[in-house]
Amino acid sequence: MADLPIKELGEEAPVYHRPFVEPRKQPVIDVVDVPEPESLVAALLKLIGSPDLCSKRWVWEQYDHIILGNTLQRPGGDAAVLRIAEGPKGIALTTDVTPRYCAADPFEGGKQAVAEAWRNLTAVGAKPLALTDNLNFGNPERPEIMGQFVGCLKGIAEACRALDFPVVSGNVSLYNETNGRGILPTPSIGGVGLLDDFTKSATLSFKAEGEAILLIGETHGWLGQSVYLRDICGREEGAPPPVDLAAEKRNGDVVRGMIHAGTATSAHDLSDGGLLIALAEMAMASGIGAELLAAPGSIVPHAWWFGEDQARYIVTVAAEQAGLVLAKMKGAGVPSLRIGTTGGETIAIAGEAPVSIASVKAGFEGWFPAYMNGKA
Repeated sequence: MADLPIKELGEEAPVYHRPFVEPRKQPVIDVVDVPEPESLVAALLKLIGSPDLCSKRWVWEQYDHIILGNTLQRPGGDAAVLRIAEGPKGIALTTDVTPRYCAADPFEGGKQAVAEAWRNLTAVGAKPLALTDNLNFGNPERPEIMGQFVGCLKGIAEACRALDFPVVSGNVSLYNETNGRGILPTPSIGGVGLLDDFTKSATLSFKAEGEAILLIGETHGWLGQSVYLRDICGREEGAPPPVDLAAEKRNGDVVRGMIHAGTATSAHDLSDGGLLIALAEMAMASGIGAELLAAPGSIVPHAWWFGEDQARYIVTVAAEQAGLVLAKMKGAGVPSLRIGTTGGETIAIAGEAPVSIASVKAGFEGWFPAYMNGKA
């Protein structure tokens, strides 16, 4: 504990001006040049059981995450939710970053890290308040690494201003290299949000059969730097998805309003792996399946299901309310679409063989324990 002169520490600290070079811009990937999978289900099973997307239960179940019994949402969802004392207030906590986005385009990657933390807090119904950043980079004496650092900071700053999501603390870890090879730029964002009433929070699990599944936000099918492109196609290339901060704010505020009003029975943000991965996570969390409509004719199917466009959420609503909700979304200028209905014990896409939730969950839960046992 210390009593420090904050003004001098924060506003008069020395500033280093190291030479840097901006990373070369990556080309936008044309989805028609990205091969389709053997089947959408086969791609889902491979991705959900991959190191990036599999369950991390093996790690988090070894630590006490229910201290004092105030933990309301445990690991595995969009954000942790904790009750403050006896309530009614609660706080939501999340940490996010996508290093491959930051390596491909530090500015957009920095924006995306902040936007995803903001979305994850929003998806549980919390109002995002502030963030702390943990800036992990290689050797800043190398101009290309310093360029990553500068670009990520500019992106973080722009997102914080646009989303009214200030940085209140942070730390920096540099020179993270082995044999001259630096880590991917990893500006981790830890976000905190407030729930005025913790009983009005949302979880990602489907709540009942027969509810309408709505996709909130615009989908173009962005596959550059996606998990699909890397793990299914073996290609690590392209520009990452652009982050429209105005759309993030607009869409997120609408989703949070739906949660507080009780209209949204479940909510989940879309990030790594895209739409089909998020739907699988919701089905696994609840044990309730989904009957899904085919991709719109204007978008290549694998880009629709696995594209990583930003500013998107899945919400479920009572079937009889779906038309009214979609009309309100249209009036608010928020892109939205009904993509299916909850129910059953499978995830079934029109035109594809259904896959059981049990099969998806086996892959999701199995990779990490197998790896730690030397069997993966």
